[in-house]
Amino acid sequence: MTGGPRVALAFHPGSGRGAAARLAGAVATRLRPHVARLDVIDADTIEGARGRLEAARECGLDALVVVGGDGAAHQAVQFCAGTPVALGIVPSGTGNDLARALDVPVDPAAAVDLLTGALRSGRRRVLDLGRAGETWFGTVLCTGFDAAVNDRANRLPWPRGPRRYDVAIAAELASFRARDIRVTTDAAGELTLPAMLVAVGNTPWYGAGIPVCPGADPTDGLLDVTVVGQVGYRELMRVLPRLRTGRHVEHPAVTTLRARTVEVADVGTTAGPAWPVFADGDPLGGLPTSISCVPQALTVLA
Repeated sequence: MTGGPRVALAFHPGSGRGAAARLAGAVATRLRPHVARLDVIDADTIEGARGRLEAARECGLDALVVVGGDGAAHQAVQFCAGTPVALGIVPSGTGNDLARALDVPVDPAAAVDLLTGALRSGRRRVLDLGRAGETWFGTVLCTGFDAAVNDRANRLPWPRGPRRYDVAIAAELASFRARDIRVTTDAAGELTLPAMLVAVGNTPWYGAGIPVCPGADPTDGLLDVTVVGQVGYRELMRVLPRLRTGRHVEHPAVTTLRARTVEVADVGTTAGPAWPVFADGDPLGGLPTSISCVPQALTVLA
C-alpha cells in the first residue's frame, strides 16, 4: 500500500513466554496490507523500545499499535501523549483495562479488525489523560488498599488472569490498616479522614475490570475520585464485592468527587510507611502525589 498511514507495532518478545511475539507476528501480517510502512519493534526493555520508537517518529509516524496488557499500554501512552501519533491496542495481558475503556475487543482478531478499519477510514478519537508529575495515565491512579493489592498481585506467580487480583485481595485483608489521608481538589477543597483507599480515575476500570470510578468519562475534562473511608473488617468484606458492580459508591463510607486537579497526601498521624501509588497498574512512588486532568491529550484509533 502506498500513501497510507505509517505505523509502528511494538511488543515485548518475552511476554507470556513468547506468546506476545507469536501474536505480534500474526498482527503484523494483518496490518501490512493497510499501511504504507510498518516498523516492528520487539524490544525487551523500556529504554530499548523508546529509542526505536523515537527513531520511527523521526522518520514519520502516524500510529503506534501495541500488543500486550496494561503495562504495555501505559508505556505507549507515555510515547503518544500530547502528540498526533494515534494509539491502537491489541490486548493480551491480565487486566486490559485501557483496552476495555476504549471498547477494544478482548479477542485479538476482532481487535485487529477494529484497528485495520480505523487505519483505512482514518477514524480517530481524542481522549483526556491523567498526569502525575511527568507520568501520564489512561485509566486509574490509586493508593491505599487497592495499591497494596496491585503490588501483591504483580508479585504473585500464580494464578494467571483476573483471579490473581482476588488472591491478592484475600492476602491483604489480613494486615491492611486505614491511614489518615488528605485529599484536596479544585472543586471541593480539602477532605481529611482515615481512609482505606483513594482512586483517581480518568476511565472507570482497574484490576481487570473493577469499576472503581464507575462514572469516569475520558472526554469530560475531569477526573473522578473515589475515597473509601475507614471501615471494619466485616464492613470491608461487604464493600469489596460491590466494587465488581460499581455499587460501592452507594455505601455511606464512600465519598466521590469530580475535579480537574487532585492532591493526595499522608497526614502523618498514623504509624507505618507511606502508602505506595500506582497508575495504570505501574508503580509510581509513594504519597504525596499531585494529579491533573489534561483534556484531549491522547489520540486513539477508533
